[in-house]
Amino acid sequence: MKTSRLLRLRCFPQVLFQCRGNSILSQEPSGTKMKTEIPGPKSKEFIQTLEKTQNAMSTIFVLDLQKSIGNYAVDVDGNIMLDVYEQIASLALGYNHPAIQQVFQDPKNLSLLVNRPALGAHPTPEFIKQIECTLLPIAPTGLRYVQPMMCGSCANENALKAIFAWHGNKKRDGKPFSTEDLKSSMYNKAPGCPSVSIMSFKGGFHGRTIGVLSCTHSVPIHKVDFPSFDWPIASFPRYKYPLKENERENQKEDERCLAHVEELFHEYESKQKPVVGVLVEPIQSEGGDIHGSPSFFQKLQKITKQNNAALVIDEVQTGLGATGKFWAHEHFSLPDSPDIVTYAKKFQAAGYFAKAEFQPKQPYRIFNTWMGETAKLLVLDAILKTVNQENLLENTRKTGNILLNGLENLSEQYPQLILNVRGRGTFCAFDMPNTTIRDKFLVQMRNTGIQMGGCGTVTVRFRPALIFTEKHANIVLDKLSQVAKQH
Repeated sequence: MKTSRLLRLRCFPQVLFQCRGNSILSQEPSGTKMKTEIPGPKSKEFIQTLEKTQNAMSTIFVLDLQKSIGNYAVDVDGNIMLDVYEQIASLALGYNHPAIQQVFQDPKNLSLLVNRPALGAHPTPEFIKQIECTLLPIAPTGLRYVQPMMCGSCANENALKAIFAWHGNKKRDGKPFSTEDLKSSMYNKAPGCPSVSIMSFKGGFHGRTIGVLSCTHSVPIHKVDFPSFDWPIASFPRYKYPLKENERENQKEDERCLAHVEELFHEYESKQKPVVGVLVEPIQSEGGDIHGSPSFFQKLQKITKQNNAALVIDEVQTGLGATGKFWAHEHFSLPDSPDIVTYAKKFQAAGYFAKAEFQPKQPYRIFNTWMGETAKLLVLDAILKTVNQENLLENTRKTGNILLNGLENLSEQYPQLILNVRGRGTFCAFDMPNTTIRDKFLVQMRNTGIQMGGCGTVTVRFRPALIFTEKHANIVLDKLSQVAKQH
């Protein structure tokens, strides 16, 4: 991201603070400290209570938010863990950062914190200024329309609706809906509900609501029992590592996948379910941290344009600096802007940026009760100013190099255990021989004081905050070495 983008954030002055990044780091504990195995007895007690009212099978431990600080998560049993997972990649500044705390302490923000207006019908002056001064300055190049939403899933879901509306408007040559359009839509029939499709990729993850679930292909448990649309699923590159030693094979893999994309465009056109949009992650995150090359994405955009479809880049997990650039797709040097880019997680807010032609032409096309949340945009404003003031993108690039180099060294020491090291910035990962070994490894790491997560079937992933430094990286690498020796 260009520095000038963040400098323009100063037009929205309600969040003012004097903190520096090292102020939060100075409050951190000296290191990890484990009192019990995870989950500890108090966590188990809370989990039993939770199980009385909901499925708690995904609960790992119960978090003590008040005691967690910076890069360190503390659970209710007093275990202090260095967190390189950060609430499923959603904390940009770690825990209890003073810049964010000040948002809630500032009395000028009180009305925005205690009231939640229906922004689609009754926007406030503050919200309109937040659009101008918090969101638009970080918009991907060429995307000047922004639509706040509630979460990553509904950001992607409504991005697809924006594509369908764009396509429908083109087919009507901008004319109003016909009586038949309106009447048939009430019965889920054409022409009001047309037979069109969205192309997605094997291994992709875009959310759990019904529309984007049809574009999600990472883990079967996310999908089983739920009906899905008959939409095309293209191959996504699976590279051989190290990349430099396998350039020819990986280039052929790009060509294979791109040929499949073209084939599916033609197949679904012949099935009278034309592809009107392509939905893709810059790095397939939940699917196993699967990377595509800049060349792959450049050619994918070209093919998409040739077929008169829209390109949506899902930056829910990759956006806001984790890869060393503000938007991960900036690594690809695309010849033109994507048509839509979705965001959530580290932004503490959600929505999508789009080109002007994807703005609906009628009211209530993209709509819900809240249409975003002003309180969360206050938090985002504080995050962005801290990222700018503390040069946290540069920190992420430097720390990411240390982390990636350390992981490559460990892979050389344990070549049968730590495989396929890869990453951009601190958005790093490696594979393990099988799911059983990976899952056991994550438990062992947690019990030595490193909270981390998996993805795909065999992958260990890193999702630290932007305040993650060389010191923290070295702690993680030391712990990884300790656990690897036990295998």
